Amino acid sequence: MKKSVVIIGGGLGGLFTGAILAKEGLQVTVLEKNSTAGGGLQTFKRFGCEFDTGMHVVCGMQKGGNIRKICKYLGIEDKINVLQSPDRLYVGYDGEFYDIAATKDGFVDSLSKYFPEERENLRTYVNALFNITDKIDLYNLRPTEQFSGMDFFSSTDDFMLPADVFIAKYLDNSKLRSIVAYTNTLYGGRAGKTPAYVHAIISVSFINGIVRFEDTSRGFKDLLVSVITENGGRVLTNAKVEKIVTENKNAICAKTQNGDYYADLYISDIHPCSLLQILDNEAFPKSYKNRLESIPNSFSAFLLYIKLKKNAFKYLDRNEYFMTNLAKVWDFGYTFEDWPLGFLFMTPPQKNQGEYADTALVTAPMPFDVVRKWENTTSGNRGKGYEDFKAQQTKKILSRLEKIHPGFADCIENICSSTPLTIRDFYNVKEGSLFGFSKDCGNIILSQIPVFTKIKNLLLTGQNVNLHGFCGVPLTAVMTSEAILGGNYITNKLCKI
Repeated sequence: MKKSVVIIGGGLGGLFTGAILAKEGLQVTVLEKNSTAGGGLQTFKRFGCEFDTGMHVVCGMQKGGNIRKICKYLGIEDKINVLQSPDRLYVGYDGEFYDIAATKDGFVDSLSKYFPEERENLRTYVNALFNITDKIDLYNLRPTEQFSGMDFFSSTDDFMLPADVFIAKYLDNSKLRSIVAYTNTLYGGRAGKTPAYVHAIISVSFINGIVRFEDTSRGFKDLLVSVITENGGRVLTNAKVEKIVTENKNAICAKTQNGDYYADLYISDIHPCSLLQILDNEAFPKSYKNRLESIPNSFSAFLLYIKLKKNAFKYLDRNEYFMTNLAKVWDFGYTFEDWPLGFLFMTPPQKNQGEYADTALVTAPMPFDVVRKWENTTSGNRGKGYEDFKAQQTKKILSRLEKIHPGFADCIENICSSTPLTIRDFYNVKEGSLFGFSKDCGNIILSQIPVFTKIKNLLLTGQNVNLHGFCGVPLTAVMTSEAILGGNYITNKLCKI
């Protein structure tokens, strides 16, 4: 194909979609507003160290994994450097650690050590998780009978149950129910609302095995960029799209400060509500715009980036999840007294990782409403109140970390933080949402949007379509690509790998 395509946003979705289309012969131009592409794969330097902004934990990269297959198809599989990384949960109110292993048997065996009476229930629960994901063609990279541009649906009885109800259906012990929901930190689960299929996809992906990028995610971002450029495409940074010109329900031009970009097709990797801001008012029907604006967003986060003193804190080859109270595992709201209710703590591996860690990261869920009072300010100009707020949140997280790792504060050389406002501005996402539109099993049609839009040659990709994260976004990239290349065009190739 000799068609040209402009992709607005060089995040994980834009790069995966661009890499697939470039490999298939399209002329690809990716326009990224920041000084470096990658979205959650971007890194920044502070205190002489390089930090990941996101994508700290990745899945689907085990041998035969769905994302690994896409990487093999792109020709970059052998160049990816990752390390296996098990999980550990720490519960603050009882001071207990729970080590959680990968593989079906490993998961069941590891949790059965703490709940021996639940062994058979755990096995039934795991089988139910896999029964959901086994029915999803896109997750398994199988050809689908009818391409809809919205293919994360299945007809199993459990599929649309609320995740907490689904868990309770199979597990009797209330504490164990909360423990298996520990990955909420990575998908923003809500009791009574988050569909079981979201919980199942994340849980199965973790059970199959999770990894971390060795020496930051920048190398993986560079690999995706190389697929685009080596196939004749280009990835342009500092190229914020300020306007998409439309005519007769067709996009005809993407305007930036540095010039105009014309193409046969346009793909948006930015938040759909951010997309509305750069379109003519009449481009989409009012009902469609109202629908996009009314979809609730998942929560954001408060993040800590920590430089450790030399040879002060040992490298952890696991990911640690902290929960203050398991009874509140589905509650990531904010009150000053009990926040943070949970967070992810890790020491990212460096190349030729030694005994001691150089850096540490904390991701603590936080609703955007907490920082809404500063939403009309800009970075570096938010005032003393904002800086005091950040200092208070940092202190609270560090006090929790002291319970897991006594003396950790003495290991810190430098520390900086970011809030939902930072995430909003850096990623150009509404309310700093980390996990895209929030899914509601009581109204799934509202939050599930197809890759097609009301503009004939404008498509969507990224975390707001189908599912977020390192697993969901590349799968959506396959779907977006097939909306151009033809249904099952890519999956027919992938299922042979």
